[in-house]
Amino acid sequence: MKVVSYNVNGIRAAMNKGLIDWLSAVDADVVCFQEIKATEDQIDTEALRALGYAHQYYFSAEKKGYSGVAILSKNAPDNVVFGTGIAYMDREGRNLRADFGAFSVMSMYLPSGTNTDRLDYKFTYMDDFLEYAKQLTRDRSKLLVVGDYNICHEAIDIHDPIRNKNVSGFLPEERAWMSRFLESGFVDSFRVFNQDPHNYTWWSYRANARANNKGWRLDYAMASSDLAEHLKRSVILSEAVHSDHCPILTELS
Repeated sequence: MKVVSYNVNGIRAAMNKGLIDWLSAVDADVVCFQEIKATEDQIDTEALRALGYAHQYYFSAEKKGYSGVAILSKNAPDNVVFGTGIAYMDREGRNLRADFGAFSVMSMYLPSGTNTDRLDYKFTYMDDFLEYAKQLTRDRSKLLVVGDYNICHEAIDIHDPIRNKNVSGFLPEERAWMSRFLESGFVDSFRVFNQDPHNYTWWSYRANARANNKGWRLDYAMASSDLAEHLKRSVILSEAVHSDHCPILTELS
């Protein structure tokens, strides 16, 4: 099974930049989007269905043009869960899960804390999500949580760790939370296969950051411990340029 995760920073804009042709070439079994910034009726679902994604699930934010996640799959899931049941999270459309037999995949868009008034919100979300994930893996032990975590875990995951040490996304408290999340029973699938520096998934639109590879690794495929033995490949697809993020791909046996 091939699972792609992509923060598209507006699915309609990404589709106008060639997203459909790219998805056709990648031919993933499951596609998880974050930051779709649209409702289902605003999306060209037929173009996606023509690629074989007969099963499409959208969880949009209450606020128009904001946040939102989606899961597309070629095979029908047994069960789909919209949100976490935690009201403040679900109003922003940040979590969507699909179950395929014993395997589950969640598309997650963790809040950004770049605005000061949102940093406390981000920390609350992080703490509540960690507890939610711990409970969830008791019932769904083979779980893959993919998406934009809006955190660089280690210095290797950011182009300038010294200058960014006090910037949200690389704060000590955020990095410590990521460690706690992994310690709770998850593995960073990309780092299972690749320990090299300079691998990023997001670049600012400013100062020619992407061309100079001055990026941040914010997008992850976190596999539960029971799922880790099924990992075959986990890569960053940096050639895709439909967004300020690039997609990641995880292959499972």
